Amino acid sequence: MFLLFTALTGLLLLLPLLGIFFPYWWQDLTMCVATIRLGVRCLVCFIRRPAFTMLDMFLEKVRRHPKKPLLLFGDQVFTYQDIDRLSSKTARVLQGSLGLTEGDSVAVFLMNIPAYVWVWLGLAKIGCAMACLNYNIRSQSLLYSLVSCGTKVLLTSPDLKAAIEEILPSLQEKGIRVYYLSAESPTQGVEALQGQIESASAEPLPVDLRAKVTEKSTSVYIYTSGTTGLPKAAIITQRKLFLVASIFGICGVTPKDVIYTTLPLYHSAALLIGIGGCLEVGATCVLRPKFSVSQFWDDCRRYHVTVIQYVGEVMRYLCNAPKRENEQNHNVRLALGNGMRVEVWKEFLQRFGPVCICEFYGATEGNSGFVNYTGKIGSVGRDNPFLKKLAPYELIKYDVERDEPVRDERGYCIRVPTGEAGLLVTKITKAAPFSGYVGDQKKTEKKILRDVLKKGDLYFNSGDLLSIDHEGFVYFQDRVGDTFRWKGENVATTEVETTLAAMKFIQEVNVYGVPVPGHEGKIGMAAIRLTDSMAFEGEALYTHTKDYLPSYAIPRFVRLQDAMEITGTFKQCKGRLVKEGFDPTIIKDPLFFLDESKKCYVPMSHEIYKAILDKKLKL
Repeated sequence: MFLLFTALTGLLLLLPLLGIFFPYWWQDLTMCVATIRLGVRCLVCFIRRPAFTMLDMFLEKVRRHPKKPLLLFGDQVFTYQDIDRLSSKTARVLQGSLGLTEGDSVAVFLMNIPAYVWVWLGLAKIGCAMACLNYNIRSQSLLYSLVSCGTKVLLTSPDLKAAIEEILPSLQEKGIRVYYLSAESPTQGVEALQGQIESASAEPLPVDLRAKVTEKSTSVYIYTSGTTGLPKAAIITQRKLFLVASIFGICGVTPKDVIYTTLPLYHSAALLIGIGGCLEVGATCVLRPKFSVSQFWDDCRRYHVTVIQYVGEVMRYLCNAPKRENEQNHNVRLALGNGMRVEVWKEFLQRFGPVCICEFYGATEGNSGFVNYTGKIGSVGRDNPFLKKLAPYELIKYDVERDEPVRDERGYCIRVPTGEAGLLVTKITKAAPFSGYVGDQKKTEKKILRDVLKKGDLYFNSGDLLSIDHEGFVYFQDRVGDTFRWKGENVATTEVETTLAAMKFIQEVNVYGVPVPGHEGKIGMAAIRLTDSMAFEGEALYTHTKDYLPSYAIPRFVRLQDAMEITGTFKQCKGRLVKEGFDPTIIKDPLFFLDESKKCYVPMSHEIYKAILDKKLKL
C-alpha cells in the first residue's frame, strides 16, 4: 500500500514537470488514443462478414433518426430516410435496367447536386464503385478519365450536354453507355433515367448483392492532377473511406452540427470528408452548387451552420471580400480544411471571430496524414511520437533540380535536421497501405520510394515539402513542383507568395519559376491581381522584396492579371504561366521587370527582353 501511495505521489509530482518540458504531451497522447480506438473500430467492422462499411453506418443512422435532415440544398430538405429511399430506387434501376453487378464501376459526371449522394449510396448497395469525374474537364481529358477507370456506364445531367456530345461518338465506339439523370434527354443516343427511378421500389435491397465487399474493395475513384496533364484515378478502398470520413469525429464534429460544404463533390474533401463525415457522425450537411463569397455568411446564418469546410484559397476569398457590420453574427464554431496560409488564418480569426481552425494535411491517394489538434496557427499538425510509431514517416533531403531524393554513399535517403524543409515520405505497411492508381501501374510505381532507410523498405512519396520546428509542429512548405532553383538556391513559392501578399495593393499572388535561355535553373516571376481601386506600386514592391526576401527569391518579373486561373478545388494554376514565361510578344497582360538601377519594377519592353536573351542584362 505504501509503495502504491509513493508511486501515485511521484506521478502527481511528475505531471507538472511534463507540462513544463513537454507542454503538448497530453494532447499528443489523447490523439494517439483516439487514433488507436479508430484503428480498432475499423478492424472490428471489417472482420465482420459481410463487412460493416460506410453504407452500413448510414443505414444505422437511418434506423436511428429517419426524419433527421441529411442534406439541405437551397429550399430542398432531404432526410436520412429520403436519401435511403432514393438510393434504393436508384440501385434497383442500375441493377435491373442497366445490368450492373457487384464489382462494376460507374462514372459520375455531375455538378454539386443532391443526386450525387444517393447515386453514390445506391451504387454501394449493389457493390459497385463510383468514379468521380471533374465536371470542368473536357474532350480528351474526359475521355481518358472514363477509359482509365474501366467503366462501361456514365451517369450525367443535361447541364453538361455539350461536353458529353463532344465525345459521344468515341464513348459509343468504346461501348460506354451514357445516361442522363433527368426526366427527358436532349441528346440522341442518351437515355433519361429519372422516370424509371421515380417508379422503382424503395424497399431495402438484399445484402447479398454486396456480399463480397471487403476492406480492400474499391469504394470510389478520386481523380488527382497528373504530371502529364491527364487526371490519375486514385483508388479509395472501403477501409480508406472509413478512416478518412472519421476526420470529422476526430476534430470534434457531433450529430448536432450542421456542416456547410461548397467544395466540388468530385474532390475527396467534399465527398469523403464532408458527406462521408456527416454519414459517419450522423450530422446534417448544407450542400451548395458552388462557392460564393457574397452568399457564404448569409448561408451560414440561414441554415444555422456550425462547421464549415475550406480548401485552397477559399478563406483568402472570404478575407478579401468587402467588410460587413454583421460578420461575426454567425454560429460557426469550427472550420475544417487544408491549405490556409498564416496571414489569412490570423485575419480570418480577427475578422470573423473565435472560430476553431482544424487544419489537416493529407494527399487523396496517400496512406497517412496530419491533423492540427492544438490550434497552432500555420501548422498542419504535430510530430507526434506516439502516432509516429503507428504510422512511420520521415522528412528527407530532396534535390529540386534533379527532382529526386538525395541519397548517401550507401544509397539510403538522408533525414533533414529540425527546422529544414524535406520531402515527406510515409512508410507503406499493412496498417498503412498505398492502393495507388487504377489503369496504369507505372503511375503507382512512380509514387513509391524503395530502400529509403534500409534495404527493402517501401515509402509513399507525397511530393510535398514539409518542416518540423523545435516544438514538434509540422508545417507545409511547398509542393515539389512548386519549388524552383535559382543561383544554386531552392526557392519555395509559398514563402514568396506570403511575403508579397502583405502589400496592400496586392489582392492575390501566384509565384512560379520560369526558365531563362542561357541560365541554369528558373528565375522567379509573380502573377498579381490588384486590389480594387489600387494601382501597381513598382517602387514600393521593390523595397518590400529587398527588405524581406533573399536576393535569389525575389521575383524578377511581375505579370498583372484581372483574374487568377484556378482549379475546381481553388488551387492556383501555374502551368500556362510557366509556359508563357516573360515574353512580351506572347503575353498581353501588363508586364514589369525588376530594374536594379532604378530600384523599381519598370514596364517590360521588347528592348529589355532582347537584352536578357542576348545576356547583356545581368539577372
